[in-house]
Amino acid sequence: MIISNPQPSPVWRLRPEPPEILLDGLLHYYPSLFDPLQADILYQQLLQEIPWQAGRVFIYGREHVIPRLQSWHGEPGISYTYSGKTLVANAWTPTLASLCQMLNQRLGLHLNAVLCNLYRNGHDCMGWHADDEKELGDNPQILSVSLGAERDFALRPTGSRRQSGILRLASGSLLDMRPGMQKHWQHSLPKRAGIQQPRINLTFRTLYP
Repeated sequence: MIISNPQPSPVWRLRPEPPEILLDGLLHYYPSLFDPLQADILYQQLLQEIPWQAGRVFIYGREHVIPRLQSWHGEPGISYTYSGKTLVANAWTPTLASLCQMLNQRLGLHLNAVLCNLYRNGHDCMGWHADDEKELGDNPQILSVSLGAERDFALRPTGSRRQSGILRLASGSLLDMRPGMQKHWQHSLPKRAGIQQPRINLTFRTLYP
């Protein structure tokens, strides 16, 4: 995949650290893919570049404002449907384009879209779900970059109603959800009332027309 990006090359680099292997290999966690200074720079760039909006979803036939801000970016013509809403991709921002290219080169993938979420404080959250929409194919591999406040990533087996574990995601970290993860596990980002700082989360993925 070739992403058009007229801006100069970024100053940041991905650290060559080995991942922590979790869930029998379905989850690879890189705690510090970016050093703290680079993570702060990325956070500020994305906060300014991305056209954050209040998203809406349909649940049980009613429209609701989601408890976070979001923005969807990718190759021209790419759309993504979940919770009764279809998102048409915005153009890549310079920083998102560079990050996507770097991740593709590092991991040998063909990522072509990213869902950006801005959690303004600990009251913003994400409910239990799996990223298993048909546009992602049968066994998607999804990369999640975290910047800003540390937040808990909760996990439970598919079909269970009981949380089985939590992984605290650091700023500058990468969570690689490997093929098979979305079939066997659900995840969420629960509320944390004591957190006042924002967090940006970028979930890069490959969509198929």
